[in-house]
Amino acid sequence: MRRTTLLAAALLGMTMTLGAAPAMAAAEDDREVDPLVAAVLDEVPGGVLIDGRHAVWPKLDMELTVPAATGVASRSVGSCTTGRICAYSSTSLGGGALTFGTCAVHAIPSSFTVKSAANARSTGSVQVRNGSTVLKTVAAGSWSNVSGTVTNLRCLL
Repeated sequence: MRRTTLLAAALLGMTMTLGAAPAMAAAEDDREVDPLVAAVLDEVPGGVLIDGRHAVWPKLDMELTVPAATGVASRSVGSCTTGRICAYSSTSLGGGALTFGTCAVHAIPSSFTVKSAANARSTGSVQVRNGSTVLKTVAAGSWSNVSGTVTNLRCLL
């Protein structure tokens, strides 16, 4: 009986040791923070790093997501989650995405360049602005490419 217990303990220890190696390797890869995520975290206080490509600011109800470097830009219209306002660092809803869940005026960090925006709400519109100058208005359920320097998004009911 004692021999069986020792054998079981040895097998359990070996399984835990061998199973931990891939998990540790994955954790090391997740610690490589995308440069855009790092820049926005440095600029905007209160950010929480989720992984190397994703951070959130709970008090601002803001998220930043950067796609994996696959060499192919995302062009999915559905990439802005229902009910949210989204700003993208590339045209056609590509690149990194800042998303907001509340209808307000949302400041865009200067380290984040907005090239397209989406309004995944069912009503209202979103003004993509430089200060108080409206660069583009995005209707509910649509998106648009943007030119110019974007400093804030203003949600209208």
